[in-house]
Amino acid sequence: MFAWLFHRISGLFLIVLFGIKIFTGFFLYTKEKKPDWAILLHRQPVVDVLIFVLLAFHIAYGLKTILYDLGIRREKLLFWTSTLAGGAASILLVAIYLRVN
Repeated sequence: MFAWLFHRISGLFLIVLFGIKIFTGFFLYTKEKKPDWAILLHRQPVVDVLIFVLLAFHIAYGLKTILYDLGIRREKLLFWTSTLAGGAASILLVAIYLRVN
């Protein structure tokens, strides 16, 4: 139940976070005088890290749901495998992001 609920909530948060990135990117790439609030929001590392972590877990739990729908009924194993995969992927993505920036 947790994975199902987290998958839905993370999807909503990802829509909002990607919307922020696209909206602020519009102001940064089309205006000659760039607003300070757009620069601050677009270059906010917290938003980027949240996107990476939520995206990793959203993908992992989405794959878990697909495998369950295809007939693999070992739900506990699927949950823990997808949780570990999401955690490992998010740690890897955040480490790469912090190393680059």
